[in-house]
Amino acid sequence: MLSRVADSIYWLNRYVERAENVARFVDVNLNLLLDSPVGVQQQWRPLIVTTGDLALFTEKYGEFNSDNVIHFLTFDKDYPNSIVSCLQRARENARSIREVISSEMWEQINAFYLMVTEASQDSSSLIELSSFFAEVKMASHLFAGVMDGTMSHNEGWHFGQIGRLLERADKVTRILDVKYFILLPSVHDVGSTLDELQWIALLKSASAYEMYRKRQHRISPQEVAQFLILEREFPRSLQFCLLQAERSLHQITGCTPGMWTDPVERHLGKLRSELDFITMDEIMEVGIHEFLDSVQARLNQLGKVIFESFFSFKLTA
Repeated sequence: MLSRVADSIYWLNRYVERAENVARFVDVNLNLLLDSPVGVQQQWRPLIVTTGDLALFTEKYGEFNSDNVIHFLTFDKDYPNSIVSCLQRARENARSIREVISSEMWEQINAFYLMVTEASQDSSSLIELSSFFAEVKMASHLFAGVMDGTMSHNEGWHFGQIGRLLERADKVTRILDVKYFILLPSVHDVGSTLDELQWIALLKSASAYEMYRKRQHRISPQEVAQFLILEREFPRSLQFCLLQAERSLHQITGCTPGMWTDPVERHLGKLRSELDFITMDEIMEVGIHEFLDSVQARLNQLGKVIFESFFSFKLTA
């Protein structure tokens, strides 16, 4: 497969997944605003802090209120990681490989983009925005389903899987980090009704609430973190994403599972195997924020290694 095609399929799926996860990201606070008995307006700043784009937001908007943060993360075409920007890039990647993907995939990504651009023209209430973000998540699911059902499960499909799963792994750590590190306004609120509402909102934003409840009867911060980090059977957990990404990688390289022949397999296999043997007590000892920050850094490094190994054009003498 041409590196250009593999790169486009990889990023097509990363951008669609990123759009969905930004919707989930904002939905954490929207759920709190709609459900919480107390005002949490001051908690919009953490969403920008964890994106790493605090300086850009401050320069352009200044004030951390719901309107500014939601517009920045959702409809700001000048911000490269907003939902509308992600879908614009996804659509351009899809356009460049029309001959490789199915017509149904192209139609779905095109309809997804048009839905978001039309929504950006309207000023919506918080309730309407919550419905909009639900539509974004459903459109992303539909794209993944269309791709699975209409595209041959060859190298290209596996590159798309890797892109989707690594993006999902990164964002679930960021969603968890928002809550665990800086979302709660005071240590005195730990164990309070507000604290429990925030953990429920977080689980719902990751579509994990029902599956978590089937495992646990009460909301426990440590159990929630363990479910989203180490659960091997839940499709949005960090461990599940890395397991499935590694399987797709071995399908591309032909390498035997448990072994490695290139830097990508080494980086991904090392991170995935460490999660196999770490316990939640060990994570708590290191610190949830510190652990998640380390994982995010390693996922970023993995993305660079993937580019260097599979997508970059190397000039030969």
